[in-house]
Amino acid sequence: MFTVTEEARQELESFFSDKDKASVRIYMAAGGCSGPRLALALDEACASDSIFDEKGFTFCMETELYNKAQDITIDSGYMGFIVQSAVPLAPEGGGCSCCSGGCGN
Repeated sequence: MFTVTEEARQELESFFSDKDKASVRIYMAAGGCSGPRLALALDEACASDSIFDEKGFTFCMETELYNKAQDITIDSGYMGFIVQSAVPLAPEGGGCSCCSGGCGN
């Protein structure tokens, strides 16, 4: 299942209000202390992608990643878009010493 919340749809509408709509890629971005996370970027779909048309927008995601992620939900939060998977894709915590106050000590 692939879901875009109403809040995320509104944010996308706002973003594309002064430009042509483009495909939105869901990809695994490098993370900091929390490890990798799913993120969004503008990009064209390719042959190895799963493609989803939802609420007037086209999303693409590598099929292998989608199969691992299973259900995807795109929402909007106070710091931007939140892309959630039905299953955890990476272990919690990346072992960064900065999180525990170890940076610069």
